[in-house]
Amino acid sequence: MEEKHRMLTRRLRNFACIGALGLCAWPALAVPPAPALAPTVKFAPVPVDSIFRPLQAKGSADDALASGRVVPGTYPMAAKAGKHWRIAFLFPHLKDPYWAGCSYGVISEARRLGVAVDILPATGYDDLKGQLRQMDAAIAAKYDAIVISPIGMTANNASIAKARAAGIPVFELANDSRSDDLAIKVTTSLRSMGMEATRWAVRDAQQRGLKSINIALLPGPMGAGWVKGEVDGTRIAAQEAQIAVNIIDIRYGDSDRKVQTQLATQMLAKHGAKLDYLIGCTGCAPAAVQPVKDARLNGKLRVVAYDLTGEIAHMIHSGDIYAAADTKGVSQARVAINAAVNLLEGRGKELPHTILIKLGLVDQQNFATYPFDTSIAPEGYKVVLSYDPAKN
Repeated sequence: MEEKHRMLTRRLRNFACIGALGLCAWPALAVPPAPALAPTVKFAPVPVDSIFRPLQAKGSADDALASGRVVPGTYPMAAKAGKHWRIAFLFPHLKDPYWAGCSYGVISEARRLGVAVDILPATGYDDLKGQLRQMDAAIAAKYDAIVISPIGMTANNASIAKARAAGIPVFELANDSRSDDLAIKVTTSLRSMGMEATRWAVRDAQQRGLKSINIALLPGPMGAGWVKGEVDGTRIAAQEAQIAVNIIDIRYGDSDRKVQTQLATQMLAKHGAKLDYLIGCTGCAPAAVQPVKDARLNGKLRVVAYDLTGEIAHMIHSGDIYAAADTKGVSQARVAINAAVNLLEGRGKELPHTILIKLGLVDQQNFATYPFDTSIAPEGYKVVLSYDPAKN
């Protein structure tokens, strides 16, 4: 067991380096060549809930979960494609390791499936115009399919409809959308993400003997679908808790490290020792760690993450972050590209409207046995934004 911990510590040290480098976003539509990849990875089927129509129109993934026909099961990896389909992936940014994991899931599966992919990141959640330009460029380039992680719940709807009108199927990855022009949504229950992180804080508080807790939230940029899910889920879990849970501050902002560090510092300056838990997104929770230490509140104020990255896993291991819900970004990306290939190949009779990857949760209690490979890119992985089987 000690040797396993040492190996995992070395692996997480590499993940932490990815986070420290910041993964600065590439300029719009700039796609660097693909370096050599490791041998093709074999993945196990992914546990999912597939949701079928009829369901609520113009709804979120959680609305689909509440109104559609839900079929629990697993998503098997698709057979190799019959032709070199071209698929564009529109990411919101590459500022935190979550999207590095998604890049790994996309590129590794593209290699196995024999399809060409280009990952086109915007520069952040304040770069809607950039993502809309990328969609226009992807339509003009006549990709066979487009997979978008939309910056807004509705802000991308017109561009998604434009792609569909051009005969290009559009899939959703991770970030939610209310567009009815999507071929398939691949995401998680974002509300459940908020609920799981908050429920962990409540259980931990009860174990500490606390009768009530004050929590603050750094959920990310206002308007992003996953941010609303986090906050809604936290409110639900707070209402259901057997102790009093007071949400005393919520501060929204881009997941850029500098922005989130400033927000955390402002939050601590205002509330200080009143706070028991701070819950933040993948770019937000790590940014809060140093301000908490600077305020000498580490130990008293516990940081919890709404989602998991390699950097956050490292911080759970070190005790700087106490727990994280896990939307399994690598698995989401794998399912999204497989779903796109299956549709392009004409496989399957009834397609689901939404595929929800089942959540995980990691803390120090289950850390040693947690399946990190379903969520995090492997040791030494460097972000790759393009793969073409004709050139590799």
